[in-house]
Amino acid sequence: MIELLWPWLALVLPLPWLVYRWMPGSRSSQPALRAPFFEDWRELAEGGEIAKPAANYLLLLALALIWLLLVVAAMRPMWVGEPIELPDSGRDLMLAVDISGSMRIEDMQIGQSMATRVEAVKAVASQFIDRRRGDRLGLILFGSNAYVQSPLSFDTATVTRFLREAQIGFAGQETAIGDAIGLAVKRLRERPAESRVLILLTDGQDTASTVKPLEATMLAAEDGIRIHTIGIGAEEMTVPGLLGTNFGSRRVNPSAELDEETLRAIASRTGGNYFRARNPKELAEIYLLLDDIEPVEHDVTLYRPRQALSYLPLLGALAISLLLAVTQLLRSRPLDLGGEQP
Repeated sequence: MIELLWPWLALVLPLPWLVYRWMPGSRSSQPALRAPFFEDWRELAEGGEIAKPAANYLLLLALALIWLLLVVAAMRPMWVGEPIELPDSGRDLMLAVDISGSMRIEDMQIGQSMATRVEAVKAVASQFIDRRRGDRLGLILFGSNAYVQSPLSFDTATVTRFLREAQIGFAGQETAIGDAIGLAVKRLRERPAESRVLILLTDGQDTASTVKPLEATMLAAEDGIRIHTIGIGAEEMTVPGLLGTNFGSRRVNPSAELDEETLRAIASRTGGNYFRARNPKELAEIYLLLDDIEPVEHDVTLYRPRQALSYLPLLGALAISLLLAVTQLLRSRPLDLGGEQP
């Protein structure tokens, strides 16, 4: 439907008629201007066509229509569409993903081939992000330093793209868990307090933070931020021997440096949970479980699309004005199709 934002401007519609009806005529005492060639003009007028009353009525009608269109444009007509339900949520969820050097270890089996830890995280976490439509999601990447790759936003597609574009080494080779938590606290404390959540994923221990992880955790707990931690990495893998053969191969624990004790403490002190992902399947199950622990909260908001229509009456008034101008020009300068007379 169409709404008028300023309908009271309709009161000015009769203004031209009121001016014409009630304003006194000019009573100047100054002498009239002497028009050159007045006699020639009068003879031309007497010998030419006399303006028809119908033409005057059409001119008045055109001027009245122009005035009406200008007033309608000033009233700011708006097209208002049908109500649309938009998902809204009080949940602000920040993902902190480790991209330190150890995340390039190939101990994640996807199908029949081995993949790096970061590749497995990108594949599984992207699916998790896509399911969070209605939540505000943000992304923190950390290595030796932590930085916000994507601020909190409803645009989950952009968060997914930034995660997939993340490369190992962009933030350094070490691991700054405490700085990542501190940065998340800084971003989440600015949001409403209904539900602030941080999901932190790492495969190691803190080696580069300026703030100790547990100190940052205390700040998170004071601001009501829940932290769920995920430790990723297989517990056993085979290292090839001489020239990539089985000769001299050995079995090792690639997650020996994973600081599970600190990750458990971080989760416990903030009311979160600690999870262990040894392979992509377990990681996917963890994210499904997080969907249950932190369900998407939908508070429906009604939105009615609006579009300004003032340009339509303005274009109509301009078109009529141009038509009048062209008509008057043609009437005042008739074309001589017969050629010059001797």
